[in-house]
Amino acid sequence: MKWSGRSAIVIAGLCTAVSMFSGTAQAGPLWEPLQPVASLDAARYVGDWNQVAAIPQPFNLACAKDTRASYGIVDSTNVSVKNTCTTWTGQANEIVGNARVTDSATGAQLHVSFPGVPTQDGLDGPPNYIVTYIADDYSWALVGDPLRLSGFVLSRSPVVDAAGWSEIRRVAESRGYNACTILTSPTTEGTSDIRPLCTV
Repeated sequence: MKWSGRSAIVIAGLCTAVSMFSGTAQAGPLWEPLQPVASLDAARYVGDWNQVAAIPQPFNLACAKDTRASYGIVDSTNVSVKNTCTTWTGQANEIVGNARVTDSATGAQLHVSFPGVPTQDGLDGPPNYIVTYIADDYSWALVGDPLRLSGFVLSRSPVVDAAGWSEIRRVAESRGYNACTILTSPTTEGTSDIRPLCTV
């Protein structure tokens, strides 16, 4: 079943409401900020990533499939960002920005900005991109913001098998996320539908 962007955000909102009033087990109280990994190797992290699941955000509701991020090292504190996707009308969509490291101790907390985007056009600011999990082989990562209002599952491969989805769900829940608020992101080579992670 394919959902429109509007349906996806409505479902995500309903799941969020349910999670707030349910007894879903969490790693810690939701008021504890999302924690970064102990150390992020920028040289291994940069490159191309596929978004295979995410909490829908207003800025990416136009994306129907093949949402990708490409990162490149600019200097010791800045990373170039290029996000692309295919829209619901089949058009290519692209936005280019910058990610500035705000936590030199771990290198895993950054402030991402995009020129011309309201509230996100300044190079400096609080962290809004926290790498809270990275696989040992840097094959996939879980990224979010301090309040867990956003969450992105990034994978080097656009295809995730059953075992991979189970691991992603386990990690997301261990980081304090409700898996029902994270929706799968269609890719041409991988999953073709949009489903809450808690049902995968």
